[in-house]
Amino acid sequence: MKTVMAQGTFDVLHPGHIHYLEKSGNLGDKLVVVIARDSRHEERGLYFDEEERREMVDALECVDEAVLGVEGDIYETVEKIDPDVITLGYDQNHKKEEVQKMAEKATRKEVKVERIEGKGDYSSSNIKNN
Repeated sequence: MKTVMAQGTFDVLHPGHIHYLEKSGNLGDKLVVVIARDSRHEERGLYFDEEERREMVDALECVDEAVLGVEGDIYETVEKIDPDVITLGYDQNHKKEEVQKMAEKATRKEVKVERIEGKGDYSSSNIKNN
């Protein structure tokens, strides 16, 4: 079974998120989505708390499991999930090579990292500000 790990804040779900998660899920057999903890976004003023965001993402048909990220080292989650593929959203600033290196160190196996191209010009921040 090939496990895919996607991650994000998902404060206000929009079609861009659905596109990202559906495309991520198509890359494997099981899609696990890691939800960013509230403590990582204190300066942004989140609309929904971490458990509400986890519940919303978990309810999506394309998602097999939604989990909260760890409070400490954000990459501990990679070790726990042990993914074969990690997907990055078009707007996530992580470099594929760095994520792959970290993931392979954490899992002690080859991990593929894929960037999912965006669909439309969606942004939770823009939605909240309008």
